Amino acid sequence: MIDEDLLNEFGAVEIKIGKGVHLFHEKQKAAHYFQIKFGKIKMFNLTADGKIFTQGFFEAGGSFGEPPLFTDSNYPACTIAEEDTTLLKLSKSRFFKLLKENPDIHFEITRMLATRLLYKSMQLKVISSFKPEHRILSLIDYLKKEEGIPESQKFGVSLTRQHIADLTGLRVETVIRTVKTLEKDGSLKIIGHKIYR
Repeated sequence: MIDEDLLNEFGAVEIKIGKGVHLFHEKQKAAHYFQIKFGKIKMFNLTADGKIFTQGFFEAGGSFGEPPLFTDSNYPACTIAEEDTTLLKLSKSRFFKLLKENPDIHFEITRMLATRLLYKSMQLKVISSFKPEHRILSLIDYLKKEEGIPESQKFGVSLTRQHIADLTGLRVETVIRTVKTLEKDGSLKIIGHKIYR
């Protein structure tokens, strides 16, 4: 999201973490802005009974964990590298300085946070109220919109069935069965195991 040269100009450092390594944990004090250069990060919570609830997946060019920087609070979730990942890490104070000196970037960060907030609100409603078919289609439609893909154009979902399950609160078996049902009724297409809508 933020140009790497600009991040470097404000003192960002490059860090590498291996697959399966945690970057930060829930309730840890938020102190840095993180942007992914290569790789993939999963943000999640552990429920009281030890189950994982996935908040989101973040890939190259994406950032994550910003809200607690603005509220001077702790991280509300944990993060783990889904694959070997390279990040740009910028201290909170330098991140705020960058935003103050670059109002256009500040606006883009605000827009991105508002979009994520709307998504969370939508997902809470969908997870609590709707059948698996609706949950899966709502997630895919959100991802398609985020990518800026026109409704008339086919969109290939890069998530695995497990990732879809994690993001919709469903079991992976339910996702597999529901995707097949959605393919039969024409709501989705499956080409080479990849979902298209």
